[in-house]
Amino acid sequence: MKPVTSAKAFAAGTPEFFSPQVSAARRFYLNLNPPPRAPLAVVSGGCEHCAPDYEIHRPTFPFYSVEYVVRGRGSLTLKNRRHDLQPGCVFSYGPGVRQDIAAERADPPVKYFVDFAGRQAKEILRQCQLPPGSVARIFPPNELQNLFDELIRSGQRGARPGADLCAKLLECLVLKIAGARAPLAGADGLAFVTYQQCRSHIETHFDRLKTLRQIAEECHVDAAYLCRLFQRHDHQSPYQFLLRLKMNLAAEWLQSPGALVKQVAERAGFNDPFHFSRAFKSVFGVAPDVFRRLR
Repeated sequence: MKPVTSAKAFAAGTPEFFSPQVSAARRFYLNLNPPPRAPLAVVSGGCEHCAPDYEIHRPTFPFYSVEYVVRGRGSLTLKNRRHDLQPGCVFSYGPGVRQDIAAERADPPVKYFVDFAGRQAKEILRQCQLPPGSVARIFPPNELQNLFDELIRSGQRGARPGADLCAKLLECLVLKIAGARAPLAGADGLAFVTYQQCRSHIETHFDRLKTLRQIAEECHVDAAYLCRLFQRHDHQSPYQFLLRLKMNLAAEWLQSPGALVKQVAERAGFNDPFHFSRAFKSVFGVAPDVFRRLR
């Protein structure tokens, strides 16, 4: 396809920087020639179902862009470095960054994208450690999909409110990327796999799990190592994660008409209602009695 080197180099209708090698697409276009001094402006975005012959070869791009793969596979080369595209892969590029993207013919990617400009554009990519020309992995792989879908809906509305909302959603997307990054490969990748397995075990069995020691034994890891994994990849301890899962469920029970704190505490596995109340307040900032009256 013909590369585009400036924001004004697009044809009427669909801009030339969109590939025609797609089987389906949802796209939106806002101001494709944003004011040079705008702080942050989303110019376009969407979701593309790549065709088996999908290929992109561009020496540069007029805007900054983030792309996110939700299904399928392919290959990506940025700054002369090749990467595998797979679900959960997110990458960025922009002016002066060459992009070469190709679909795997047997399993072409489905990917979201957002293109943007403005004085803050490079800074927000720096904030999520995804500067132009870099690649990251998101866990879980579908973590960004709802935000991208809302971005498309807002962009398709157009007009000033839609454009302003898209800019705010882009900022939310950056925060989400920063909090959901996972290692790409190597020793860090292996440790992350262990973390994923332990987290999944807690999510599946939180109703009966009670202690850090029990979690570590069932996950076949050392308790201290388990804590290091969670502090590194989750920014909380495994017990804090377990406690939040338990308290989320307890909060649902407390919302039921006639629910008693003592009964909910027992149902959540706490023999001492006072211990339950302290744990509940440590998670939500209010005691169970106060929370129950918020209905």
